Amino acid sequence: MDELAELKYDIDRKLDKEANNLAMLKDCLSRCSANSQNMLGILTSFESRLQRLESTIVPVYNETENLRRRQENIEKTMHSLDTVLSHYHAAKDVEATIKEGPAACDLDTYLACMEKVLKAQKYFQAQTGGKKELEIISHIFIDGIQALQHEFRSLLNRHGHPVPPVVIVDLLSADEDLPPVGTDRDVGLEQLPEKVVTDLITISQWLVEQGQSLDHLKSYGQARANILARSLQGLKEHLRSSSGTSSQLSFISQNSPSIGGKFRGSKDAPSRKSMMRLVNNFTKKASSALNKSTFEPGHRRQGSAANDSTRDDSADLEADLYISELSALLRLMQSELHLMKGIVPQKNKRNVFDTVIQQALDTVVSEGEMIATATRKSMQRHEYSAVLSIFPIVRHLRSIKPEFDLILEGCQAPTRLKLASLLSTLDSTGAKALEEFTDSIRNDPDKASNMPKDGTVHELTNHTIIFLEQLTEYAETAGAMLLMHGEQATPSAMITPETCKMKVADYMTRVLSALGLNLSNKSETYSEPGLRPIFMLNNFNYIIKSLRKTGLLDLLLLWNKEVALYYEEQIREQKRIYSQSWSKVLHYILEMDKPMSLQRAQNIDSTVKLKDKERQNIKDKFTGFNKELEEIHRIQKAYAIPDPELRQQLIKENKEYMVPRYQMFYTKYSVLSFTKNRAKYVKFDVQAVGKLLESFFDASA
Repeated sequence: MDELAELKYDIDRKLDKEANNLAMLKDCLSRCSANSQNMLGILTSFESRLQRLESTIVPVYNETENLRRRQENIEKTMHSLDTVLSHYHAAKDVEATIKEGPAACDLDTYLACMEKVLKAQKYFQAQTGGKKELEIISHIFIDGIQALQHEFRSLLNRHGHPVPPVVIVDLLSADEDLPPVGTDRDVGLEQLPEKVVTDLITISQWLVEQGQSLDHLKSYGQARANILARSLQGLKEHLRSSSGTSSQLSFISQNSPSIGGKFRGSKDAPSRKSMMRLVNNFTKKASSALNKSTFEPGHRRQGSAANDSTRDDSADLEADLYISELSALLRLMQSELHLMKGIVPQKNKRNVFDTVIQQALDTVVSEGEMIATATRKSMQRHEYSAVLSIFPIVRHLRSIKPEFDLILEGCQAPTRLKLASLLSTLDSTGAKALEEFTDSIRNDPDKASNMPKDGTVHELTNHTIIFLEQLTEYAETAGAMLLMHGEQATPSAMITPETCKMKVADYMTRVLSALGLNLSNKSETYSEPGLRPIFMLNNFNYIIKSLRKTGLLDLLLLWNKEVALYYEEQIREQKRIYSQSWSKVLHYILEMDKPMSLQRAQNIDSTVKLKDKERQNIKDKFTGFNKELEEIHRIQKAYAIPDPELRQQLIKENKEYMVPRYQMFYTKYSVLSFTKNRAKYVKFDVQAVGKLLESFFDASA
């Protein structure tokens, strides 16, 4: 019961609390309702006031807007009227300025006048009337375009000058420091003053964008093509005249009016040392050619090489000159391409560049073809040394052709193919010349009149070794020629420096083989049997020594490991054949018909009288020996062995071969009393024979 009472009490207490809360809520609700009614009244009053204000303001706003539009229309009308009037007055205002040209005023002022004329032209073109005004303004606009084009050409012609040769030479001497071809950096040549370049860019851009004209680009291409061609021609003439003698070198002073700030290289003044280095390459060719075309000490050459040396020297100078032209053309083309930046629109750049370089490129390619033609004519005259001038050209052209390909990228196909065609022509000419040289060695006529009388080294051998020695410097170039233009052409992708060297080694082996066969045939023209092996010995000795000295042997060993062994064996064989020339002398001292036995000769005293037959046999032996020894000495002292080492070696072998045999003979019979006139028969003792042998191969003995 207590629990129920307590529960009832709690419930009553909660009901009272909730009743109080409900009463408070009703009170709050009534107050909110009153506030809402008050706010609604306020808003209704504000809305009515806004409506009254709008009805008052909107007419004022509309009137103001109408006035503003009227004012704006008036201003536009006035502006349009001024513009129209300016179009009608444009011809009168700018005609004098336009006719005078940009040279009479500032370029910016002139272009502003042209803008005014252009706008007037566009206005009258859009109007149905005003044909007369349109005709007048169009004439003025055309005159302005022509004046701008004339000023463009005038700037090019007034300030465009060929690059002085000394500047080009200085540029080439610093070739390693120049930016690579294909980069957007200049090579350091200021072909035109900066202000002129700026004006050319401004005029060109206006003509292209506003004038819708490209005629000035043709003028640019022609003008710069002429400058480029004259620059190359000037370089060629300067180097050609400077190569004559170092004391007559023509240098251009840094204060020369021809330079006078119009040109400058990477330095303020061109380097005389760089000029000297290039010219000295030319002046040294003559002495270098003479040194290479004469025998090394100890070898004598038949005939005169003055004419050949002069021709070779001239060909070398032409080759160096042409190589300089190629390098100069590349760098000048690079400079021209950089100069075009801004002056020629990007879309027209390659066509204009094609025009700029065409004349100079054609000239250089034509000269290269002339060199190939001259080489072919020399081949017809069997002057095969002329082909050596092609190799440095081909090597240089092949090394810089990737740069030419890069700078010519985008030009017309015929232009891009010109250097490739030239390279192919030079390659085929060189390969043909090499093969014909081998044939000329193989087929060189065996005329006795062309043979050295003393059996010295043949001129053919000397020429062949010199040719091969000079060819070694261009082994890779010559190898590539033979591989690409041989009987079985090798694709260029498969050609490597190693395959080129192997091909050249194979070629040189064939040349030496043809030479050996021809020398063997030539030796048969000698009537003296002893001279044949001496001739072959001299030639084989000269060949192997030259191969070792020049480094040719190292190259040949790539193809044939037994080259040196072959020549050493041939030298031994020729010595053996030569030893047979002593057979007549040996006949008398080898005792084939012994007058008496050695034992009997030793037992006979000098006082013992010999039989008549024995005495006569001994006399015949000494007489025959003396005669044959003197005869072979008379003949062989005229033989030439120009190599001192070989000469001494052969004399030593002769002494080792003859002296011991004669000593045995002399010891056996010299003590016998076989004659009263001993001096008549015993002319030589052992020492005298040895001394006589030492004077062999010496015409002055």
